[in-house]
Amino acid sequence: MTKTVLITGCSTGLGRTAALTFADKGWNVVATMRKPDERLAAERPGRIFVAALDVTSPAGIEAAIAAGIARFGRIDAVVNNAGASVVSIFEATPMDVLRGVFETNVFGVMNVIRAIVPHFRSRGGGTIVNVSSGVGFAAAPLLTAYVASKHAVEGLSESLAYELESQHIAVKLVEPGAIRTTSFTSNTMAASHGLSVPPAYRAYFDHMLQAMTDYPFEDADERQVAERIFLAADDASDRLRYLAGPDAEEMARLRWTHSEDGYMAAMRELMGQTAWRSKQAARGADA
Repeated sequence: MTKTVLITGCSTGLGRTAALTFADKGWNVVATMRKPDERLAAERPGRIFVAALDVTSPAGIEAAIAAGIARFGRIDAVVNNAGASVVSIFEATPMDVLRGVFETNVFGVMNVIRAIVPHFRSRGGGTIVNVSSGVGFAAAPLLTAYVASKHAVEGLSESLAYELESQHIAVKLVEPGAIRTTSFTSNTMAASHGLSVPPAYRAYFDHMLQAMTDYPFEDADERQVAERIFLAADDASDRLRYLAGPDAEEMARLRWTHSEDGYMAAMRELMGQTAWRSKQAARGADA
């Protein structure tokens, strides 16, 4: 029987690419987004069904799941892809902005999981794929809200992997590094517009933002990450983590094979923090 996946955040970027990837591999796709765009369904007629879904609305989630089941008869996997981010200095980030990131990235994921579990249990099982990030296990500056939310998703997923195993439901984590895309980056920068940088942080912020721009790794392609998402959804093993991208693989190597001191030193060098500290030390010596 043809399998069906429900994916959140399919209007652009990785979600849209994932929807097309699953359809091309023979799955039915319930492609959800806040504002439905039927052009995606038209690209794979009969395979992709577009439904409205806002991850912050439990009632809307229930409706989208019901519509997907009515269209395809069942849902075998859910991909929690919808996400939000902001580039900012934590001290100056308003609480409503921080809460907004968590509402989408953490509570939105929880809302979808709580809504789909009864259906999975009723049919004997299913798979939940949570799209996390490399920064979910290896933090970075200027992305504090996003990093914190992805750390929460990592803990949630690992805990649920044990808990939901009792219900024959698998939980998977896909951990991408930087992705060659414009939509998520542009959305992040749009969300960051208007957030002030305190004068005390200005030089540091500019330095670290440039270091992020000069990232030493080749970005992963959306298609490559979508393939990892498909692998996770289609994998019947009890594997939890699926890295995606050369930077995620390197950060995982540093995180899990080094001492804490060695890891922190390597990450400071990788992120440009070491260069910043050297510059400040030199300025102090000249003073």
